[in-house]
Amino acid sequence: MRKRKQGRNSMGAIDYGIFCTIILLLSIGVVMVYSASSYYAMFHFKDSTYFLKRQLAWSAVGIIVMMFMMSIDYHKIKKFTLIAMICTVPLLLAVFLFPGVNGAQRWIQLGPASFQPSELAKYVVVLYLAMALSSMGDRVKDFKKGIIPCFAIGGFYAGLVLAQKNLSIAAVIMIVTFIVVFAAGARRIHMFGVVTPVLTAAALFFALFEPYRRARMLNFVNPWKDPAGNGYQLIQSFYALGAGGVLGLGLGQSRQKTLYMPEPHNDFIFSIIGEELGLVGCIFIILLFVIFVWRGVKIASSCKDSYGTYLALGITSIIAVQAIINIAVVTGSMPVTGVPLPFISYGGSSLVINMTAMGILLNISRQRKNDKLKEKEN
Repeated sequence: MRKRKQGRNSMGAIDYGIFCTIILLLSIGVVMVYSASSYYAMFHFKDSTYFLKRQLAWSAVGIIVMMFMMSIDYHKIKKFTLIAMICTVPLLLAVFLFPGVNGAQRWIQLGPASFQPSELAKYVVVLYLAMALSSMGDRVKDFKKGIIPCFAIGGFYAGLVLAQKNLSIAAVIMIVTFIVVFAAGARRIHMFGVVTPVLTAAALFFALFEPYRRARMLNFVNPWKDPAGNGYQLIQSFYALGAGGVLGLGLGQSRQKTLYMPEPHNDFIFSIIGEELGLVGCIFIILLFVIFVWRGVKIASSCKDSYGTYLALGITSIIAVQAIINIAVVTGSMPVTGVPLPFISYGGSSLVINMTAMGILLNISRQRKNDKLKEKEN
């Protein structure tokens, strides 16, 4: 028992590859938030640094929280998973007590700041999956005892998020649930023969059920059918990406951010990056996310226990899925939906919550298997 306790408490060095990638993405995010928002901020708030100051403050908080979580043994999180699951439910319901923004009720207003509970819900589902699947073992191969409980919990939180008119984050939750459960050893016949058709049918139903979502779906094929309405944002994104060319117009030189692109520092910040830094800048950002996913999967595959494996995989999957969806939307590869680009898009609560998850991921990286130590012990 003492040896096991010592082995768990002894921590090695963090994965500096993923650490540097996170810091680099965060730094690029701060610079690009300022560049993308300066004109908008000057026009609306008479202060070109309005969003920069807030993003810097949230980034500082995020780094502090990440460093704190990095020093805490990730196994201790298990004790608080049920509490987090319970507390997240009233938070997801509390958004309906506050006025909606652009027809959606997703935020809890806290004075000058706001909190988006759906950002927390994504990671709460991952915490549950890691805990449940690690104790489940081979029972995950049983459809009733393994797959149904996992997707029931994921579907419950996704349903609460969907009620906020946030189909994109609800989809992220279900996609990540699929990835983690499949990686845990669920049978392919169950996952691709039953779960995939059900999730696809549900996604199509909810996408076509609401008139505004249906309009987005149909308009995505040809945004020029409604250039002043549903197609406006995507068309402006095309203009930005096209104007950037290979090398871009130069940092701070975007034309679409001058009130052509609505809130250019948010979900469509990648198009401003393309306009100012060109194809080279876009490829560099994508490469950073590829490195992040590679290192994240490597951390997951080298964990000492299944709990750490599923937790690391879930955290990595959330960032990967969001990055893929955001970039696909901005480039017109899928219908427009509101998913921020992790670490880069403007946003306080999402940034701090993501950085908290990064702290957990880095702590997992400190407790990976060490083949050399194993050889010495043997």
